[in-house]
Amino acid sequence: MAAIRVYICFDYDHDFDLKNLLVGQSKNADSPFEIADWSIKEPSADWKDRARARIRRVDQVAVICGLSTDTAVGVNEEIRIARSEQKPYFLLAGRASGTNKKPTAANPSDKMYDWTWANLKTLIAGGR
Repeated sequence: MAAIRVYICFDYDHDFDLKNLLVGQSKNADSPFEIADWSIKEPSADWKDRARARIRRVDQVAVICGLSTDTAVGVNEEIRIARSEQKPYFLLAGRASGTNKKPTAANPSDKMYDWTWANLKTLIAGGR
């Protein structure tokens, strides 16, 4: 079975370390997913178009939530793009419990899940 392709959405200024941890987990022998590591590093006039093109090529979007995710403009826009492209997304609590901020573009009903290997496998499989 082909691995599920996942786009990582994260606060580039504050949570790059968390993104690297998720990429590392995707390399586990029993990983059910692969990371489409297309982070847009440089701001540009067409970054939203490039993000949309990349999100279209994945199966799901993982949103890593950290201390400043609520104010991360790019994260919020990528969630809107994922929703408009009808790509499922889920929120992962990246930092210690209680300190993570939900993106403002997330739906009020979106749950933030603890980042455990078991939860990640369940979320990738569609369990929400």
